[in-house]
Amino acid sequence: MSGTGKVAIVTGGSGGIGRETVLRLAASGHDVVASYSSSEDEAQALVADSESLPGKVLIMKADVADAAGVAALFDKAEEAFGGVDVLVTAAGIFKPTTFAEADEAHFDREMAVNLRGTFLCLVQAARRLRDGGRIVAISTTTLALKPPGYGIYNAAKGAIEAMIAILAKEVGSRGITANCVAPGPIETEFFLKCKSKEEIAARAAGAPAGRLGQPNDIADAIELLISGKAQWISGQSVRANGGMA
Repeated sequence: MSGTGKVAIVTGGSGGIGRETVLRLAASGHDVVASYSSSEDEAQALVADSESLPGKVLIMKADVADAAGVAALFDKAEEAFGGVDVLVTAAGIFKPTTFAEADEAHFDREMAVNLRGTFLCLVQAARRLRDGGRIVAISTTTLALKPPGYGIYNAAKGAIEAMIAILAKEVGSRGITANCVAPGPIETEFFLKCKSKEEIAARAAGAPAGRLGQPNDIADAIELLISGKAQWISGQSVRANGGMA
C-alpha cells in the first residue's frame, strides 16, 4: 500500500472533474483505479501526470452502463490494492435536447450512462466497499436552475440524488457515507462543447463571483466529503456552484 492505504475508484477519470479528482486523491495518498470510455491518449496522460504523486493510479477502459464492466473495475482495485474504500461516479454524457427534438435513442443513451451507470456502481459499492468507506456521486445544479433542453439529463440526476439518499441509510451502519456533489457550470470540455460563447458568458455572469467553476472547485468538495472531517455528512446533495442556486 502507498500513501494512506485507502483505495478509490473514479469513473470518468480521464477528463474534467474526474481527472482532477483522480489527481487530488493520488496526491493525498490514495491508490486509484480510474475508468475511461474513449480517449486512450487522455488516460495515458493521466497516468503520466500522476507518476510523482504518493498514490498509484491505474486506468481501465470500461463502459459504466455494462454490469460486467463495472464489476471488473472493482475486481481490478481489489486485485491490485486489496480492497475499495472510495467510489466517485464522475462518468457522464450530455447533449441539450428539448422534448420536441428528443427521441427514444437519445433518452436511452443518456439514461444508460448517467443513471444506469451510476446505479451499477452504487450496487457494487454497497456490496464491496470496506467499512468506513465513502461514496460520492456527481449530480448537477441544473436540478435547481431547470434550463430548457435539460429534461432528460435532469431526470437522470434527480434519480441519482434519490438513490444516494436511500443508499446512505442502507450502508450507514457500516460507517459508510454516501453523498452527491452537484456542480454548477464548470469550465470543462463536457460543459463548453455544447454552448456558444454568448451562452458561456451568460452562465459565468450568473455566478456571484462572475466566473465559471473550475474542476478543482469540485474536487475540493469531493475531497471534503471523503475525508474524516465529513463523517457526519451523509445522504446529502451539496451544490458546489459558487452561490448560483
